[in-house]
Amino acid sequence: MILAQEKIIAFPKESDAHGSDSEDTDHSRHGHDHGHADFRDPDSSIRNIRIVFFLNLFFSIFEVAFGLIFNSVAILSDAIHDFGDSVSVGLSWFFQKYSRKEPSNRFSFGHQRFSLMGALITATVLLSGSVLLLTRSVPRLFQPEEVNAEGMFYLSLFAIALNGYAAWLLSKGSSKNEKVLNVHMLEDVLGWVGVLVVSIVLRYTDWYILDPILSIMISLFIFAKTLPLFISTMHVFLEGVPSHVDLNRLEQDILKIEFVHAVSHLHIWSIDGEENAMNVTLFVSTDDQKKIEKIKDAVRFLTKELRVSHSTIEIISDMKKYVKQD
Repeated sequence: MILAQEKIIAFPKESDAHGSDSEDTDHSRHGHDHGHADFRDPDSSIRNIRIVFFLNLFFSIFEVAFGLIFNSVAILSDAIHDFGDSVSVGLSWFFQKYSRKEPSNRFSFGHQRFSLMGALITATVLLSGSVLLLTRSVPRLFQPEEVNAEGMFYLSLFAIALNGYAAWLLSKGSSKNEKVLNVHMLEDVLGWVGVLVVSIVLRYTDWYILDPILSIMISLFIFAKTLPLFISTMHVFLEGVPSHVDLNRLEQDILKIEFVHAVSHLHIWSIDGEENAMNVTLFVSTDDQKKIEKIKDAVRFLTKELRVSHSTIEIISDMKKYVKQD
């Protein structure tokens, strides 16, 4: 048996085709080829995100104070939402910049997975906050408490103006971060429109049950929206197979490659939710290096659509086909 092993980087640049095949060189190239932030105007994008971060952070603290003063669980629910948004913006700002660092001896795959830390922490904060508000809001369905409708009214007007300004600021940006955060701000605006409507109704009626109902609706919305994010992020951290990858089909496709008669140790996992890595061992009935290179090229082609950017392909020449596919 002849064993050959190669680590490859998918989507090589033309200049890479004639360069060194060393593992260190591939890693350094990969660090330059793949980025996750889409800052066409970095200074403008970072400035906009920084402004929105501080607006959300200070206003969420402001909301908690007035939510307690006005005795409104609906305002407290929105405060949790806005605080989650501020945490999301802040962590995205920090970890996104950190995730763009070059691979190192300590993090040979690069720092892309740090970009997931913000999502995981934010999801945990939002889920915990939603459960906390539900435990406080549900009892009020049976024993509604009086709220300060006039205070809710003026606070909701201020909140709509503030979040509207943040959404407008982010709508002018071109980066993916700004576009995603813009959607968050628009959702906040809609939430405060709900608070505004309830406050108007409560100024003329004593339907105080509307406050916990709105709070429960906001909490359930946040929970339903956040839970899939939490699950998908944990799936990446636990190195699960990406949802769009069918390992059985990939194995069958590899077996169709000429001279390949057995596949083992086929593993695919996600690095950061966008780029994937793969390990595989192939048993082939040839020891011709040109044919082996063609086999590797064929594997590259098969995994290209699977967004595999790091691949380790181990080739074992098994001329007498001692190893059989299960």
